[in-house]
Amino acid sequence: MHLLYAKPLPMNKPGRITAKPLSMLLGKVFADAFEKQGFASRELVTRWPEIAGSDVAAHSEPLKIQWPRAVEGQPQEPATLILRVEGPMALEIQHTSDVILERVNRFFGWNAVGRIALRQAPLTRKSASSTPTGPDAAEIEKAAANLTSIEDDGLRGALARLGASIKRN
Repeated sequence: MHLLYAKPLPMNKPGRITAKPLSMLLGKVFADAFEKQGFASRELVTRWPEIAGSDVAAHSEPLKIQWPRAVEGQPQEPATLILRVEGPMALEIQHTSDVILERVNRFFGWNAVGRIALRQAPLTRKSASSTPTGPDAAEIEKAAANLTSIEDDGLRGALARLGASIKRN
């Protein structure tokens, strides 16, 4: 009986695996969502504090841009920027709407927005959480007791703080 030995097939090495940024993978998804709300790009929403100013941005957020229907033979009319505004600040933001319009149009580089409409509602973004506190000294000392084999004091202290923080969470 003859044993046939097959020639081994060449194995293709896998190509380099490179991680792609999440923004690259989800960019199209977000672009479509923003486009449905009338935003040509998401920068108006993501850079709102820079555009409108921190005082205005703390109490408002852009919801959408409504573009009027184009009439053939007529120049395109400016759009309406719809802002969600916290209730008590609506009047203040209404009084500063001319300044907001100027800033938004300066951002776009042309007279894209002609007026602002306000919708009173709670803002959707989450409030900034308080600064997390580190572990207390007793937890750090307890973690440091297990690190006697580490001679470097700075490294031992850093590892003790890390261990105590991990246990706490």
